[in-house]
Amino acid sequence: MSLHRIPLAGVIGSPIAHSKSPRLHRHWLAKYGIAGDYVPLHVEKDDLREVLRALPKMGFVGANVTIPHKVAVLDIADQVSDRATLIGAANTLIFHEDGKIIADNTDGYGFLANLKQGAPNWRPDLGPAAVLGAGGAARAVIVTLLDAGVPEILLANRTRTKADILRSEFGSRVRVFEWVQAGNMIEAATTVVNTTSLGMVGSPELRVPLDGLQPRTVVTDLVYNPLRTHLLDEAEKAGCTVVDGLGMLLHQGVPGFERWFGVRPEVDQATRDAVLA
Repeated sequence: MSLHRIPLAGVIGSPIAHSKSPRLHRHWLAKYGIAGDYVPLHVEKDDLREVLRALPKMGFVGANVTIPHKVAVLDIADQVSDRATLIGAANTLIFHEDGKIIADNTDGYGFLANLKQGAPNWRPDLGPAAVLGAGGAARAVIVTLLDAGVPEILLANRTRTKADILRSEFGSRVRVFEWVQAGNMIEAATTVVNTTSLGMVGSPELRVPLDGLQPRTVVTDLVYNPLRTHLLDEAEKAGCTVVDGLGMLLHQGVPGFERWFGVRPEVDQATRDAVLA
């Protein structure tokens, strides 16, 4: 990259104004004294290809991608990582100087790093993991948990068909339950993950019976607004170890920032505070 160019990165989505990623990356840029910037980019579906091809010419070294573009970018990128292929979505793009676009997925990495930081004694091999939801986030979580050595995934989604599709893709270690049986499913799990938007500000509550939660269970919610969801409150009352969803957002940003700006950033209390400010 030319010495006179300030390296830029950003997050592409529609809508995008709510994204916390600019706060996160600007905090790290300031902390490590890097002359760069990270901006929110509202891009409509029809303009995605054109925008992505233009960004490297404007000094962009990479970008994050969020809803609704995480699947579409796979067709536009010149190279797609194995992880992104397996998950079927990308959230991190790296632009080469020649304009080549590399697509990767760091959601699973962020999920696992957050789980390990929030529940240092968590052991994947102790028993099944119950996963609520079968969308893009669930795919990243399932791939990561299976890879980490969880023996079985118990999966429930409000629309059963979507869960069945994941079962057919990821094989016999995934067992599908009806949504009405999610409470029983949770009872058998040593790890519980909510990947749905239920419980988020502006969304309906997660109405799944939680009286089956065991004290040894690690419970995490990908929702981070509010930080303490109904699921996490109930899990804490049941004596579970709870991990909020903010850390996943913070940790999934680490590999991208390192690739773009050449420094591996640390996720600490100051990082959390900066994003929540």
